Amino acid sequence: MWVLVMIEGLTFAAYFVVYTYFYRQSPDLFLASQAHLDLTLGVVNTIILLTSSWSIARCVERSRAGDYKAALRNVLLTMAGGFLFAGIKLYEWSVEIGRGFTFTTNTFFSFYYFLTGIHLLHIIVGSIALFVVIHQLSSPARRAQEIIETGATYWHMVDFLWVIIFALLYVMR
Repeated sequence: MWVLVMIEGLTFAAYFVVYTYFYRQSPDLFLASQAHLDLTLGVVNTIILLTSSWSIARCVERSRAGDYKAALRNVLLTMAGGFLFAGIKLYEWSVEIGRGFTFTTNTFFSFYYFLTGIHLLHIIVGSIALFVVIHQLSSPARRAQEIIETGATYWHMVDFLWVIIFALLYVMR
């Protein structure tokens, strides 16, 4: 898992460098386009994912302590956060597309849809990992702590990547 996290980190770092390069080439275009994003939705999604990071950390902690019922509640809360994030992101996309801002509108929106789309794909994969964690926690015959912690590690990576994406797309001036 750590090799995958490192590869993902390097891949996204490359995306972020390319984004920053293009931002520096056309700062006025990027700032004008960025102004059309809903900062409130970005902040809400950030809070949701940070909360989900907290809940998956609690899941790991409770699992280590043998409190599998509490661990299961926490992973379900994490998954709910992931689904809520995805729903808000899809709503946000629909609003932007409704306003005429699509993938082909300009360079900023190409990056916006690409980075948030790739991140949403990682949310989906992370949700699959969370289903595996739920499967592990739901039977005393399974409960492999390493698998639970591996799923949590992936989810933390997804959360971390969002924080950077949020900063680049919504906050960076």
